[in-house]
Amino acid sequence: MRHPRSIRGRVTLIAIIVFAMVLGIGAFATWQVVETKLSTDLVNAAAEAAMNVVRGIEKGPADTVVLPFNRINRIQVVANDGRVVAASPAMKGRPPITRARPALGEMRVDGTSCVGFPTKERACYVTVGIRTDHSVYGDVMVYAAVPEPPSLRTNFIEITLALFSAGLLSLLGWGTWHLAGRTLAPVERIRAEMAEITASDLSRRMPVPDSEDEMAQLTETINATLERLERAVENQRRFASDASHELRTPLTGLRTKLELAISDPDSEDPMATMCSALADAERLQILIEDLLLLARLDAGVRGPPELVDLADLVTSEVEHRQAKHEVLLKLDPGVMVRGSRIQLGRLLSNLLANADRHAVSEVRVSVGSRRGEAVVEVTDDGLGIPPEERERVFQRFTRLDSARSRDAGGTGLGLPIARDIAMAHRGRLYAADSTTGRGARLVLRLPLPTASHS
Repeated sequence: MRHPRSIRGRVTLIAIIVFAMVLGIGAFATWQVVETKLSTDLVNAAAEAAMNVVRGIEKGPADTVVLPFNRINRIQVVANDGRVVAASPAMKGRPPITRARPALGEMRVDGTSCVGFPTKERACYVTVGIRTDHSVYGDVMVYAAVPEPPSLRTNFIEITLALFSAGLLSLLGWGTWHLAGRTLAPVERIRAEMAEITASDLSRRMPVPDSEDEMAQLTETINATLERLERAVENQRRFASDASHELRTPLTGLRTKLELAISDPDSEDPMATMCSALADAERLQILIEDLLLLARLDAGVRGPPELVDLADLVTSEVEHRQAKHEVLLKLDPGVMVRGSRIQLGRLLSNLLANADRHAVSEVRVSVGSRRGEAVVEVTDDGLGIPPEERERVFQRFTRLDSARSRDAGGTGLGLPIARDIAMAHRGRLYAADSTTGRGARLVLRLPLPTASHS
């Protein structure tokens, strides 16, 4: 059996199947109860009529006529040899209603008979026979017969219940189909609206229904997702535009220098030209490496995790850098974090390079732990970062002023890369107020292994 593909069809089919099972059980139980009740009432009526005759012939005179009782006019008194010794007017001259006799020790026998009645009736009868040996006729059987109603004779009850169940199931299926359609109508509208949204136009939003139900929550979630997607796509476009601009500038300068050197080789110092071209090539290499690292971070690529001593890592990065200003260290030993040593080293290198680029005379680095987190602070004594710009400096290709410009050697990717690495290690990187009132203060917080695995 092939199941419907649509939710609407599946819901309707399941509702019909479940209700059909419940309705079938109910119909069967109803049929049993009704049929049993009708049969019991008929047997009781026939037994009452037969018993009334028994009482009459046990104390009355012998008579070949038995009067009807409660409109039951098919009554016979039958001797042991099968002779009808008395009968009601309707059964006078008819053969015995039945030859059934009670079992040994019993006085009553119930049954059904389809013979012994007028041919035109063509019906079966519920019969009750009661034995008595104290009648004026001696030991005889008194039989009373009640015709079976059409409902028992022609399966009327079963047919009626079947037709009623079929009609109810059809009504249920129709109602479920339309109710499911109305319930899923917002989903269809959302699907149609989503089909119209393209990468070139992510500003469209789904209309939120006033029902405040799950469908409204779904619509709000979709709108929030679309908003995040729109921001992400816009960031990607801006990033691609900024990256192309950043790459075009050194490439243009490099090409200009080389074209001038080729067009007028005598007017240019070859060594100066090559040194200048090498500087542009180095800048291109740094920029491309930063872009590749950002792409790997965006893709969730991480190095193998290991326990890293932050004090040792800071010392190693400071020793391998050629700083323009004095670097003062205040390091608490034994502050360990779990992560990629290469990526954390790149994070610290970017923070040190940023501070050294904008410092006036010195850079301070401290390592410690507070409240289950490792804390690294890098400060410089430069111009600092205005409070309103402290989040913008972590956006890609952002430069605040001439002091933080391309001429100072930055690509605008150092701090964004550092923050992405911090977030990849479940940490935080942010700009805070300087403790000395001058310069920039960048704070890195990473979870300690005990806190992160507790």
